[in-house]
Amino acid sequence: MTYKNILIIKMSSLGDVIHALPFAAALRETFPDSRISWLVHPQFSAFVPEPPIIDEVLYFDKKAFGKMGWGDKWKTLRETRALLRSKNFDLVIDLQGLFKSAVMAWLTGCPNRIGYCEMREGSRLVSRPIAGAHAHDHVIERYLDVARYLGAKVEKITYPMPALREEGETIRQRLREAGVPEKEKMPYAVLVPGARWETKRWPLEHYAALARKFLQDGTWVVLAGGPEDKPLGEKIRDLVGPEPRLLDWIGKTSLRELGALIKGARCYVSGDTGPLHIATALQKPLVTIYGPTRPDRTGPYGNPRATVLVSPAKCAGCLKKHCDHWTCMGAVTPEQVFTDFLKKEGKACD
Repeated sequence: MTYKNILIIKMSSLGDVIHALPFAAALRETFPDSRISWLVHPQFSAFVPEPPIIDEVLYFDKKAFGKMGWGDKWKTLRETRALLRSKNFDLVIDLQGLFKSAVMAWLTGCPNRIGYCEMREGSRLVSRPIAGAHAHDHVIERYLDVARYLGAKVEKITYPMPALREEGETIRQRLREAGVPEKEKMPYAVLVPGARWETKRWPLEHYAALARKFLQDGTWVVLAGGPEDKPLGEKIRDLVGPEPRLLDWIGKTSLRELGALIKGARCYVSGDTGPLHIATALQKPLVTIYGPTRPDRTGPYGNPRATVLVSPAKCAGCLKKHCDHWTCMGAVTPEQVFTDFLKKEGKACD
């Protein structure tokens, strides 16, 4: 069946939006002449694909909505309903599978609403869940099962990332000003110490020890992340001590500038956090440390240069956001991470 006007609903968060990119690419390949729109929260829209993959990006600002009084909320919902209905969608695909996305799907007025297999918070009452052969596999494959249901022939994982040319030049200029030697392959590694769950964070002492190893190897280190992670960067700097080749850019880049920073790096290191999936989509050499979460479900996917170091702790994969005996992440050592980096650089023997 052919659809003329399709809406993808994937509003948050950063990593989840990037996980949906291969689906968007497969959908466009299957429906080359259709108009495809994407509904997203503004703060997570940086890597929503540009034309020709996605024709139009629509926004619902949940953060602003949450601060409104009831009168303004009802007004906003009416305006959103009018906007969505004016688009005359003939297929709505809910890849969020939550109450908030179910409301948006219902507001479109489109009777043909589907979602992926893991629909929660009552969303399956609004959109029909599509379960395929990969219902228990990586989330990207679960999304792609929806594309397969619609007729897609998925032969490879493709991330339609933006070129980031303007942001790349901005980042290169900032690196030059900081003293980083300008080479075709600029000698810096990106470390992202933050994560939304405290249990997904690698110990700051480990990041500091790893930074020292990079610096001793002649590789500059750039700390990156969101403004909320600034105290983490300050602690790492204190642990490392005075070092001009350690740049703390946490909270000092836009999301697209962060993407450009990662794109130009020799290596990327973090736990399970949004920027990890930027590095994955950009096919960067990377090392990630997993403890409470499961890489087989949400880890780097489709990047042969990604290494996942899973905690040897028996409780690994517990999915706990808080833990009274949190030791799993620390069980992966800086030596393990740095050894993998050296292997990627061709400097270490097995």
